[in-house]
Amino acid sequence: MTATATSVDEPEQLDPQSAPASRRARLPRRIAPAAAAVLSGVLLYAGFPPRELWWLAPLALALFGASVYGRRLRAGFGLGFLMSLGFLVPLLSWTGVDVGPLPWLALALAESLVMALAGLGIAYVSRLPLWPLWAAGVWIADEALRARFPFGGFPWGKVAFGQPSGLFLPLASLGGTPLLGFAVVLCGFGLTALALRLKDVRGVRDRGVAVAAAFTVAPVIAGAAAAPLVSTAAQDGTARVAVIQGNVPRMGLDFNSQRRAVLDYHVRETMKLATKIKAGQVKKPDLVLWPENSSDIDPYVNPDAYAEIDKAAKAVGAPVSVGAVVTAKDGTPRNRQILWDPKTGPGAVYDKRQLQPFGEYMPYRAFFRIFSKDVDRAGNFVSGKKAVVFDMAGTRIGPVTCYEAAFDSVVRDQVKAGAQILSVPSNNATFDRSQMTYQQLAMDRVRAVEHGRAVMVPVTSGVSAVIRPDGSVAQHTGMFVADTLVADVPKRTSLTLATRLGGWPELLLVAIGVGGLGWAVVRSRRVGHSTAG
Repeated sequence: MTATATSVDEPEQLDPQSAPASRRARLPRRIAPAAAAVLSGVLLYAGFPPRELWWLAPLALALFGASVYGRRLRAGFGLGFLMSLGFLVPLLSWTGVDVGPLPWLALALAESLVMALAGLGIAYVSRLPLWPLWAAGVWIADEALRARFPFGGFPWGKVAFGQPSGLFLPLASLGGTPLLGFAVVLCGFGLTALALRLKDVRGVRDRGVAVAAAFTVAPVIAGAAAAPLVSTAAQDGTARVAVIQGNVPRMGLDFNSQRRAVLDYHVRETMKLATKIKAGQVKKPDLVLWPENSSDIDPYVNPDAYAEIDKAAKAVGAPVSVGAVVTAKDGTPRNRQILWDPKTGPGAVYDKRQLQPFGEYMPYRAFFRIFSKDVDRAGNFVSGKKAVVFDMAGTRIGPVTCYEAAFDSVVRDQVKAGAQILSVPSNNATFDRSQMTYQQLAMDRVRAVEHGRAVMVPVTSGVSAVIRPDGSVAQHTGMFVADTLVADVPKRTSLTLATRLGGWPELLLVAIGVGGLGWAVVRSRRVGHSTAG
């Protein structure tokens, strides 16, 4: 018995020739989870616009769930990091179009470190009963963190923004992007749990199979049930809206060196519209929307710019929302939307509130200059402080300037302030023909459903669009062409449940994730005490 006990307790002495073979056998088992994590990130990216492959997201998350299931915390963090790189490196490639790969890869790396925390948390809660529920909450908690930290947050790449169409989209009207994203992630992790259960033949009749199947199917059923709640009906009549895309002399950051040409292009396109109206070819619009940076010459201090904009407004005979770079009364630069009346000139203004770090302003400029002198190309803009809705010939327009469309609270504030139609004036000329334009357009489509509003997207160089309240695109332009869209757009006044609830759905879903993590901590301590005892 003594000999037997000794042989069991002592480590097995492997034959020198069998040791390398054993290591070779273990190698695929170690590589497989890492490869699965990277592949899941790539699949998640592949589902994002310009591709309309919304169904890839739950499959990608199912693969990621399988790679981190039951893993230790360190492994969960590492696998989450690999998944994030597979997702964010290609997704954010547009950030390096004009400044090279260093800023792009640095951003992807930084964001991947934050996303890796989700992998850690999901691995931890995967040991719990009903783990897909807690894991989906952890994912949304991580997205909430990314939307706020660092430098004011960077929500780009939220799972919800890859769902501008498909079965899950109507859920945005109930709980905004947090609920939409939660449903997709829960479906994906439900698939993981179902596959793991069915892998064990003895588990086919286990009620865990039914629970896993419910997690997989319930989000799809919920999306289908919410579809009738999404309406495109006009509640206060319609407005005829003209969206102007004047184009730019050349793409890239250097387009700013020809600011007068950009203004002239938008004036020229508006004058073309006026000519068509006079000839009876186009019905006169009630209002006209110009994009962000359509006048980077301050019309308040430059008489020529003032005269050109005023000429265009008078010619078309309708109020124009002009995107301009101006100097405020306190001497600070502002990214501003100006309501320009054809009779009285400039009036109400909206200053962009959510500024883009490393673009419109540069945090820690002296520090980051150590790595690249390109930091000095970033601006020194100051953000606005409040929501503003323009009354444009009786239609209430809520401006949401470009980057702001990624932030839940900014868009919601404009709707709550009374916007009947949302406008997302943008300038994507900096990013060439990259996927950035289509990723941003997808956000706008999700916002349309979330708040039950038509969304107008005037862009300097494209893609400009008219989006219905159900997220479908009624009209759109090409890229780097001058064009005008004219459409009769429904004015809507009711508030969706998502708009009324505000930030509560996100808070509840984050609480689910935090609650799961808390339970996992308590459970692991109890197991530890039990083992010690």
